[in-house]
Amino acid sequence: MKAPTTLSNDEFYAAAAAGQIDLWANGWFPLHDRYLEQSEIGEAVEPVGFEVPGGALQGYLVDKATAERLNIQSLADLPRPEVIEVFDHDGNGQADLIGCNEGWACAEVIDHHLQEYDLVAAVEHIQGDYAPLIESAIARQQQGQSILFYTWTPNWTANQLPPGEAVVWIEVPYASLPLGQKALESETVMTGITGCVADPCKLGFPRNDIRAVANSEFLAANPAVRSLLEQVTIPLADIAAQNARMVSGQGDEDDIRRHAQDWLQANHSLVDGWLATAQAVGKIPPAEPAPESTSPALSPPTLAPVRVVTQRFEPFVIYENQAYQGFSIDLWGEIANELNLSYELVGVNSVAKLLDEVARGAADVAIAGVGITSQREEQLDFSYPYYESGLQVMVPSDQSELMKLLSIIGAVLRSPRLYYGVGILILILLIVAHLLWWSERSHNHQFPDDYLHGIWEAFWWAAVTVTTVGYGDKVPSRAVGRFFGLIWMFSGYFVLAYFTATIATTFTVQELQGVINGLEDLPGKRVATVSASPAAEFLDGQTNLLFRDYKTLEELYVAVETGKDIDAVVYDAPVLQYFVSHQGQGSYQVVGDVFQSLNYGIALQQGSPYREAINATLLKLYETGQYEEIYQEWFG
Repeated sequence: MKAPTTLSNDEFYAAAAAGQIDLWANGWFPLHDRYLEQSEIGEAVEPVGFEVPGGALQGYLVDKATAERLNIQSLADLPRPEVIEVFDHDGNGQADLIGCNEGWACAEVIDHHLQEYDLVAAVEHIQGDYAPLIESAIARQQQGQSILFYTWTPNWTANQLPPGEAVVWIEVPYASLPLGQKALESETVMTGITGCVADPCKLGFPRNDIRAVANSEFLAANPAVRSLLEQVTIPLADIAAQNARMVSGQGDEDDIRRHAQDWLQANHSLVDGWLATAQAVGKIPPAEPAPESTSPALSPPTLAPVRVVTQRFEPFVIYENQAYQGFSIDLWGEIANELNLSYELVGVNSVAKLLDEVARGAADVAIAGVGITSQREEQLDFSYPYYESGLQVMVPSDQSELMKLLSIIGAVLRSPRLYYGVGILILILLIVAHLLWWSERSHNHQFPDDYLHGIWEAFWWAAVTVTTVGYGDKVPSRAVGRFFGLIWMFSGYFVLAYFTATIATTFTVQELQGVINGLEDLPGKRVATVSASPAAEFLDGQTNLLFRDYKTLEELYVAVETGKDIDAVVYDAPVLQYFVSHQGQGSYQVVGDVFQSLNYGIALQQGSPYREAINATLLKLYETGQYEEIYQEWFG
């Protein structure tokens, strides 16, 4: 068996029918029935077994706060003006529904629903690249905005926005499916759906079985494989948990293999039974190492579309109006045009995923703002550098002297040094108060014999004496009391001086430490960055800096804007500069010099046949001035 290959639905079914691919484990039925209904596919390919019988859900979700506030129960509620207004993020008078990519089977069902329920005028089916679209929706929800979207289970979206907690499933008005799926309409109503607004719940989509799909000739030649696939079932909860681990940063090939090994180990008795049954009917083909990659000559006109992965990385990659743009996107467009390459642009939601897609062969090229580092060179090849960058520090702007003063006061009030000084002063005052009360309580009515009242009056005398040398309203009358009083008056100068010095020192330290002017001021501060980035690698190597990393740049921006405990952000300089001039204008600023020089390049598979051609084209773009034109357009 060779290493796994990543394919789209259309690519897999065509390749499996042609005998180029033996099998995969990602068939969704009845969603994929339309492939089997094509004679050239249905005669050569067949589903086998049920990995997840009836467990895969699909439907429409709304953030829980909006659903409860506006009483949104169904798609039929979407045409209400107040509902359209909260979901209309692009201002075109229609509620934005984050839906399916064009060509996905679910897109046909969504479009059918909008037509059937007379929602075309009220709801816009937002289609594009699902990953950045849903990532933006999650960011809006975290900022308290309203979101409406389609999703399925199991996948990472449901882990980020758990139904019943962050979002709720809403219903369709009545069961309706496109022609060819009419017989399944009764299966779109289900009971026991966690997070649905009603039970039973009219989700609008039938439950799907997740099944393996294989080439029929391959199954006939390998009865043991058929037997194994017929037995395998995996709990939906286990799949969802593994999805969550991938999204949390464990998404490269080694991680996924480890997840699989962990599951096999935890379920070894069950798996041993599957294997024994399968081996009873035939021999299971042994695993073989993947053949070493060869590098065929680059012949752009005859190659299949190049799969290019990217990630939002403004201003290098901007996802707007369901399309990618930006400096890196325009540069890649020129390179592809020069090489006569057709390509498919696919978005991912993290740096780790971007690099992993190329490293494991699921994509040919990655372009965004990919820093060339020695660590990454171990698994990838890179083009010549096309942008010289570095890291920089971003901090909140000082809006006014008043804001700065309030910030320092807040820091002082959180300082242990302040409370240490106050505590010492109160302790000394209590000691002096007890000595005075003990000496005066029986002979001086100004210090009552009752403990609580007497101590309070003595404490008052000690406090006003040390600060103002007494008001004269209370004085000791006995010789012992006056002796204590005399000592306290002179000692008070030193005690008050110590307390004043403590407060002044606290203010001075906080004022000096509270200002961040660059990298050198970061020790002791709450620093944030993006995981698996050059900034994270740099910070991880600094013994005097502690930092928190966020999975995506979008999550980091949400944390910054929602007032999380972040004093400074360290990240790629041009990205931070773009943020402070756009989204964070007036609220944030970059400070200090650019440090840790970093070059961006195009990431490719090791031994990629595209590398030399891309490098030659980059040089040509420099020489002809086309690179400079693109640079001027985006950076001036």
